Amino acid sequence: MIRQIIKIDEEKCNGCGICAEACHEGAIAMIDGKAGLVRDDYCDGLGDCLPACPTGAITFETREAAEYDKEAAQKNMKQRKREPRQISVSQNGRELSESKGGHTGVLGVPAQSRLLNWPVQIKLAPVKAPHFDGARLLIAADCTAYAYGNFHDDMMRGKVTLIGCPKLDGIDYSEKLTEIIKNNEIQSVTVVRMEVPCCGGLEMAAKKALQASGKFIPWQIVTLSVEGKILD
Repeated sequence: MIRQIIKIDEEKCNGCGICAEACHEGAIAMIDGKAGLVRDDYCDGLGDCLPACPTGAITFETREAAEYDKEAAQKNMKQRKREPRQISVSQNGRELSESKGGHTGVLGVPAQSRLLNWPVQIKLAPVKAPHFDGARLLIAADCTAYAYGNFHDDMMRGKVTLIGCPKLDGIDYSEKLTEIIKNNEIQSVTVVRMEVPCCGGLEMAAKKALQASGKFIPWQIVTLSVEGKILD
C-alpha cells in the first residue's frame, strides 16, 4: 500500500540514538552506529522520532510500504526488552548487526553514547557550528564524567557538550564561551562541575560569558561531590 512512513538520511545521522528511544514501536534501531528503519510494518507514520532528532536526519516520505502492524510492533518491543543484546535485525530480508561496534554496559546491556558533537574540548571547539544552533549547551568539567556514573543519560542527553579544566589548560574560557553564545542560538546553558575549588574557574567563566553575550538564556549550575553525588 502507499502510505506515509519515515525516511532516515544516513549522512545527516550522527548516531546519537535518541530517535530509537523516542520510537514507541521499535521501528528504529542503531545499526553500525547509524539509525535505521527495521521494518516498514513497525512504523506507524506518526513521527514521534522527528522532533527527537537533533540533526534533522528524519523526514516523512510517501511510498509503497507494508501496512502498520500494531500487534507485530508491540511484540517486537517486548522481544527487544527481553533481549537487550539482540545480535541482528532483519531489514528487507537482509540481516544487519545491531550491536556490532557498540559499547557494552552493566550486565551486557548496550550503553548508548549521548554525544552529539565533536570536538568537545572548549579550546578546540569552533566558535560557530551547525550543532550549536538551537542547542541546549552543557559545559562540564572533564572530571565530572568519571565521577558521575550515569553522566551520558542524565547530563549529556539532548545537549551539545563542551568540556574543560581551567587548572590543566591554564586558560580563562570566558572569552571563547562568550563568542560561542553570541554567535549561535543557544537555548540554555548547564554547567556541571566538581565540588573542588579548581572547578570554580569553569563556573565563573560560564557566568562571565553569559553576561558578556548580552543574551538572556536560562542557565543552571550542577555541582558533584568527589563521590559522584549531586550536591545542588
